[in-house]
Amino acid sequence: MAKVKYYYDSDTLSYRRIEPKKGKKFINISLFFIASFFFGTLSLIVLLNTNLVNTPKELSQARELKNYELQFELLNKKMAQIEDVLANIEERDNNIYRLYFEANPIPNEQRTAGFGGINRYKELEGYNNSQIIIASTKKLEQLQKRLVVQSRSLDEITKLAMEKEKLLAAIPAIQPVSNKDLTRMASGYGWRSDPFTKVRKFHYGMDFTAPRGTPVYASGDGKVVRADNRSTGYGEHIRIDHGFGYISLYAHLSKYEVRRGQKVKRGDIIGYVGSTGRSQAPHLHYEVWKDDKRINPINFYYGSLSSEEFEAMLRAASQENQSLD
Repeated sequence: MAKVKYYYDSDTLSYRRIEPKKGKKFINISLFFIASFFFGTLSLIVLLNTNLVNTPKELSQARELKNYELQFELLNKKMAQIEDVLANIEERDNNIYRLYFEANPIPNEQRTAGFGGINRYKELEGYNNSQIIIASTKKLEQLQKRLVVQSRSLDEITKLAMEKEKLLAAIPAIQPVSNKDLTRMASGYGWRSDPFTKVRKFHYGMDFTAPRGTPVYASGDGKVVRADNRSTGYGEHIRIDHGFGYISLYAHLSKYEVRRGQKVKRGDIIGYVGSTGRSQAPHLHYEVWKDDKRINPINFYYGSLSSEEFEAMLRAASQENQSLD
């Protein structure tokens, strides 16, 4: 309620009420509203530019931002766990798989190499949480690259494993005459006395004494490249190309069970013991070739002999006696 003002009238010796002018009253009201408007506007500007008061939208955005920060933190923890698992796979890949299959380990620098060149994260800069976003993006891309490298390595290992499987099946790894049919291991690889000239000469195979007609087995998977008697001294003989540089030869046979060009598996019967060619008695002369050089066949019987049988054969093969061819 507005205050009532009075003045002292000396003429009437009394107090009279001061009546405000209508125009001045309007001006006062107008000034009050103008001042209130400017003060309110100034206060609003100050409040909007401080953290004292937030609008509902700003409060909602702040909550969303906090949630995003929490999600990024959880994402980084999950990526750290994935990184640990991947590191374990990489270690096994280098130290077990690639080592077993004789492949060179992948250097750590190649697995963890970054991305050079232009700034890949320029569009992520300029925000309040740019560092968090960029760091998470970098880690994710590094994990992706390491996974690609590891995937290619496993593809290579798979291919090497398939080749290894073929190699293990192809290597002439069993005795070509079964122990139950074997009379004795007559002569081994090395210097021996020739049965015809009695001159000491190098014997490039192993002689297995067995009755005529005893089955002879392919010592590894391969392809028959020869089944004839057109090689001096060997008589009726078979040669199997196993691939990977390996060839096995079976000589002095009585007859064949295979023909040239035929594919055979380890353990297939390919012929029978005889005494054709330059032979003193029924036996199988067996040779193993690697890269066009004849090597000691005794190193390739791990697929059919026990340790005791192998030791007995090793003792017999090491004796410098007379060969049968």
